[in-house]
Amino acid sequence: QVQLAESGGGSVQAGGSLRLSCAASGYPYDTSCMGWFRQAPGKEREGVAALYTGDGKTAYTDSVKGRFTMSQDNAKNTLYLEMNNLAPEDSAMYYCAADVGRRCVGAYWKNAGRYSYWGQGTQVTVSS
Repeated sequence: QVQLAESGGGSVQAGGSLRLSCAASGYPYDTSCMGWFRQAPGKEREGVAALYTGDGKTAYTDSVKGRFTMSQDNAKNTLYLEMNNLAPEDSAMYYCAADVGRRCVGAYWKNAGRYSYWGQGTQVTVSS
């Protein structure tokens, strides 16, 4: 049974930092594209970052480049999203997702439809 469990969300002031975690289990972890997505009320789900677990290569959407860093701990099958210099527009529910058995290719990692498995999400709220 595939499970993705996010944690680490919370409320911070603008300029603050948070680290999200996603514990993965139940599928071949080391050959999958893992994505972090976010969705604010009334908005579409947006791809934030992705990482291919086979080699750790990452990709980011433009609005978070230089502020967010995605990483993994292979021994723990856990993904992380380090978020620095947070802004109110970063407020959203953040989701971890798995595209099992495939690389993160070009810009397709931003397509939520590619991902077969999703966590329940963790809320991030940034106040000005």
